[in-house]
Amino acid sequence: MDKRQRLFIGFVLLVVYATAQQKYSSGSSFPSYKGLIMAGYQGWFNAPADGAEMGWNHYATNGRFEPGYCKVDFWPDVKEYKKIYETPFKTADGRPAYIFSSYDQQSVFLHFKWMKQYGVDGVFIQRSVTALKSSINLHHNDQVLLNAMEASRYYGRAIAIMYDFSGINETNNDWQVIINDWKHLVDSMQIASRGGDQTYLYHHGKPLVALWGVGFPDRTNNLKTIEKIIDFLKNDPVYGGCSVLLGVPTYWRDLGADTEKDPYLHKLILKADIIRPWFVGRFDEGSYPEFKHRIKEDITWCRQNNLDYVPVVFPGFSWHNMHPESNKGTIARNKGQFYWKQLVGAIEEGADMIYIAMFDEIDEGTSIFKTTNEPPVGASHFENFESDIPSDYYLYLTGMAGKMLKKVIPLEKNIPPPLTRRN
Repeated sequence: MDKRQRLFIGFVLLVVYATAQQKYSSGSSFPSYKGLIMAGYQGWFNAPADGAEMGWNHYATNGRFEPGYCKVDFWPDVKEYKKIYETPFKTADGRPAYIFSSYDQQSVFLHFKWMKQYGVDGVFIQRSVTALKSSINLHHNDQVLLNAMEASRYYGRAIAIMYDFSGINETNNDWQVIINDWKHLVDSMQIASRGGDQTYLYHHGKPLVALWGVGFPDRTNNLKTIEKIIDFLKNDPVYGGCSVLLGVPTYWRDLGADTEKDPYLHKLILKADIIRPWFVGRFDEGSYPEFKHRIKEDITWCRQNNLDYVPVVFPGFSWHNMHPESNKGTIARNKGQFYWKQLVGAIEEGADMIYIAMFDEIDEGTSIFKTTNEPPVGASHFENFESDIPSDYYLYLTGMAGKMLKKVIPLEKNIPPPLTRRN
């Protein structure tokens, strides 16, 4: 190779490097996940009249949304929404019951307003492979994301993308769907190239992308397929330069009960920047103290291997409307005690960032946003908070935990009582 050839190759590499740098802003208002308490944001609820043409998406079951046919276990508190939709359900006094649509900009803005008001640092916007393969779902997801990007800047909250591998199939090359979608978000929506005051979450100085569902034996993907996605996000000459969070099973470290028994999982984990095990449904308030030591041991393993670690905290669990045939019982909230013990426990064991499952998932009863204690009555049963627990209590507790995480206030094992004044 002569000198001119070497110079030409050097020039090409320089152009490629410069192009890659232009894809992402050099910094963010949120340069690191550390010190933040983030939640998952599904944004997947629809009404037939909202314009998305998705019907009662994530409210209906078996194509029906009426008493006896319902997918959600909690009913949203809609008093503050500017736009709501009448349903076939009735409250105890005979009035129609209303819901919101995630497709509406005002819904997303209200949710981010709550985040700022109560001190939730931000959310991971969920994008599933199944939805990405449907043009109508993709349109909905893009609209929700655009609204979230605007709302996050307006209210100063962090956002990041989380890809849900549920529905991914390696035989269909579905890994390419995720790569193409990230290119779409980068090129068409400028997801992380909006200047130094942008609110996309960075980690280690790079845009953070989360991949959930890695190492679960019940998902039709394999580790080598997922490795292609990780390598693309980290090393692609144009779209690379990202940090990666991997959502793995609870027993990832010892390849235990809920984990694929392939030691290659650990090699894959070592390519990531953050590990986030899935804890929802793995314990209740009674068994949590025995489980808590896993967090400390996970953190020790990660520190030894130069990885960051974020535990999952959830307020409770219920999915009897979505899965009436399931024998998986409700995990009680106990007036926030279960949630608070996990928040305090994570900080005690050394966590420096927290993930809340979830902000808005009323399907599985893990939501922390405002739900009503006056849900519809009749053939479908809905969960309530306890009578003396206000609708914003879990938002309030999340914000208080964020202050403890940031060491703005001391660690307090006793749960803060509800505020006397509520909106």
